[in-house]
This record gives sequence, C-alpha cells and structure tokens, in this order.
Amino acid sequence: MVELRKRKASAQPNITETNKRGKKEEIPTSDHQTGKTNDTTNADSLAGVPNVGDTIALDGFGGEIQTNDGTKTNLKELVATSKSGVVLFTYPRASTPGCTKQACLFRDKYGHLTSTGLSIYGLSTDSPKANTTFRFKQTLPYPLLCDASAVLISAIGFKKVPKGTIRGVFSVDKQGKVLLRQAGGPDATVDAVQKLVQVEGTPKTDVEAQAKNEN
Repeated sequence: MVELRKRKASAQPNITETNKRGKKEEIPTSDHQTGKTNDTTNADSLAGVPNVGDTIALDGFGGEIQTNDGTKTNLKELVATSKSGVVLFTYPRASTPGCTKQACLFRDKYGHLTSTGLSIYGLSTDSPKANTTFRFKQTLPYPLLCDASAVLISAIGFKKVPKGTIRGVFSVDKQGKVLLRQAGGPDATVDAVQKLVQVEGTPKTDVEAQAKNEN
C-alpha cells in the first residue's frame, strides 16, 4: 500500500516592481494582492462602494443584519419602513468613550435629525447583547444594528483593513439614492446629518434660488 504524503507548499515568490527612481524592489505577494499598506484603508478607494448621488439596488445590498433585540433585517426592509430614508452611523465598539459620545449626540439631536422622515440607526460589529446594554445604558431612542461579519459595513465603505470599523455616517433615500457618505469623528458625523436635514427640509424652489445666487 502506497502512502501519499502532502507536499509542503512552497513560499510564494516576491513580486519585483520598479520604484520612482528606477530601482527594482521586491514586494511580498500577500501585501501586493491585498493592497495592504497599513492597518487602515481609504474607504473611497474600495471598489464598488457607492458615493453620494449614486443609486443602489437595495435588494440584497449589505446582506442580513440584526437589531439589538435579535430581530433579523436588512437595509431594504429598513428603508421600506422609513418615511423618507435611513441614516446609518457606524462606530468601532459599543460603550467606549468615542462611541458613547457619538451615540449620545445622535440621541440628543434625535428629534431634529428625524424631522424630515429619516430613520436613525447605529451600526457596528458588536453582538446583540453588547448593543442592547449600550442602548439601554445611554437611553438611546433608536435601534442599534449588529453586523457581526461587517458585510453591510464593508458595502458602505466603512470597514477597516485588516480588522475594525471606520467611524462614519451613511444615508440613503426611499429610492436607493445615496444622500450622504462621510467618515469622521463623533461631532462631524452628527453635523453632516444636520446639514443633510437642513437641505432636505428646505423647499426645492428655495434650494434652486440659493444655488442660483451662489453662481
């Protein structure tokens, strides 16, 4: 009886590239394939990430997620049950200082931020238990979404490479048009939504008049 032995995989060769000075350099294959240069990546450089003005197909976009109470849902359902669209603000980890500040800012300005019919949701990779504790401790008036595999977070461009979540905010209307997508700190994410609400709440004729005056 012949015994079969697995051959040990040989190390992948480095790729040779030429730098700006014309000198050849070797780059490890793994880094070249992933494009990894450090622990984070520019969200705008990710292929397929929607930007402001794009219209996305909501059906299947971002996969399945859970609310903090364990209810399964998805972006399409969240948009369908909203009056004019949804706002998702992403945060790295529940109950940490920066994330608590961000969540509480959205809490304190919740009335104004939802005045045009937008529904607010927090989004992270935290478990339902961690997000439920976070929500009740800070008396948050909006649900927290749990995206353990970061599928939705990645789809909207806020997944950190190789691991983690970029703090940011994303908004889409009932037709799937992207209204806002911006990374930033706690204050910046709330300010971005406030500006969006101000524009959305202004009659179209006033917006056109303002744009004409600026030109």
